[in-house]
Amino acid sequence: MTRRTGCDPAPRRTPHVVIIGAGISGLGLGMALKRAGHQRFTIVEKADAIGGVWRDNTYPGAACDVPAHLYAYAREPHAWPGRYAGQPEILSYLRRCADKYRLDTHLRLGTEIVRADFAEPEGRWLLHTTAGETIEADVLVPACGQLSRPRYPDIPGAEEFTGSAFHSARWNHDHDLTGRSVAVIGTGASAIQIVPHIARQASHLTVFQRSAPHVVPRWDRIYPRHDRIAGRLAARAARWGWWLFNEVSIPGLTRRWPISRLTTYGCSAQLAQQVDDPQLRERLRPRDEPGCKRIGISSDYYPAFNAPHVELVTEPITRITGSGVRTGDGREHRADTIIYATGFSATDFLSHVRITGRGGRTLQDAWRHGAHAYLGMAVPAFPNMFLLYGPHTNIGAGSVTYMVESQIRYILDAVRILASGQRRHLEVRPCVARAFAAEMRHRTRRTVWSTCRNWYRGPHGQVTTNWPGQTAEYRRRTRRVKLAHYQPVPAGLPSPAEPLPRATPRIPVVRRTR
Repeated sequence: MTRRTGCDPAPRRTPHVVIIGAGISGLGLGMALKRAGHQRFTIVEKADAIGGVWRDNTYPGAACDVPAHLYAYAREPHAWPGRYAGQPEILSYLRRCADKYRLDTHLRLGTEIVRADFAEPEGRWLLHTTAGETIEADVLVPACGQLSRPRYPDIPGAEEFTGSAFHSARWNHDHDLTGRSVAVIGTGASAIQIVPHIARQASHLTVFQRSAPHVVPRWDRIYPRHDRIAGRLAARAARWGWWLFNEVSIPGLTRRWPISRLTTYGCSAQLAQQVDDPQLRERLRPRDEPGCKRIGISSDYYPAFNAPHVELVTEPITRITGSGVRTGDGREHRADTIIYATGFSATDFLSHVRITGRGGRTLQDAWRHGAHAYLGMAVPAFPNMFLLYGPHTNIGAGSVTYMVESQIRYILDAVRILASGQRRHLEVRPCVARAFAAEMRHRTRRTVWSTCRNWYRGPHGQVTTNWPGQTAEYRRRTRRVKLAHYQPVPAGLPSPAEPLPRATPRIPVVRRTR
């Protein structure tokens, strides 16, 4: 009998794909697998419901700042009631899509993965849950996203506060803000949506601003009923129209073209029209380049500061006390409620899951100098693992759904290759990954995102979240898997193409518990 090696075609079999996360990325891949006739997949979700960021962010005013037709799945157009969709509408849309594709038969809700190990002799991934169960996978797809872990600021005395404090992504709906004295820390995208709503409820609202955001008008409109029922053609036309608009806008961020001046004009004009006090207007005027931080879209954020009970504080916070927030000028701002609108740990990709590839190499070790992945999906020494919404796949203008759908098409091609027996494993060549990482470093240095402090940059100052080009370029580069970029991996043997750290003791294989 001739022994089969890792370079020989493998027997045809249907790979089991395990997707970690049931947000817009994970659900989108599940739907695409169903359309392709691939039934052997599991979506593992730690929460008790699907929806990802749209399940978790339920604060007042939560909405998508991308036009709804562009944010929706391309294959699932929807008759949205208006140009922009709110959190309840988007969550309902995702649930309808999941029901349409019968994804409930593939979902494992309330199941948290804490560790994933590549078992080299078997050539499979072993996923370990908090309940002690082990799930086997031929293809591992972490789809946890960049905006899934709330970021809390490191402010001394936070534990001393005697009132109610919570993050905007963990909204306490049992805490009524009517008549309360509220402090909002942060002025990012969430705060821009929250502040106008709180201003209508609270007796006093203090907004703590470290740097002023660019806020442009929200040109929203409610579609007439006859427009909503116009059908798929109108939805697709709206989607591609907004896509073209954003493609034209992207060079203003990635190449810092003069088109960014339009943002400055839009922000300045809105400030002049909506804020009465000249001194307050100057404090709300952004100092960073347009697009360095995410541009806010709102027509009611600035007017909220005209109210006599709303105060803007620009002095740096030095401490949280038992009864409020103290700033650098020594003043204590009393509050009975603190809301952290401080965003997410976007650059801490998969830090909550310990992933170990070939030779005992952990993903945390591979990313010790910053997260990187070929095309945002593949990492050397981690065979048959493809990230969704990973490093360098976020965008500064447009819809991340479009980027995710490009990745989904690429992963489907990878699954097809594995199912056909052309390869047993797909592991990106280290030289290919290094060249891509060097390209990203070079191109992101020229972008507006490298000019200020923002959530796009990792601890070493590198931009690790964003794609430094237009989405059309990314779609072209992810059109199909190029086998020349991947090395065949003999099961149980480290690749000679890259020396790996000394292996840790391998965890015994535990078969899936039913």
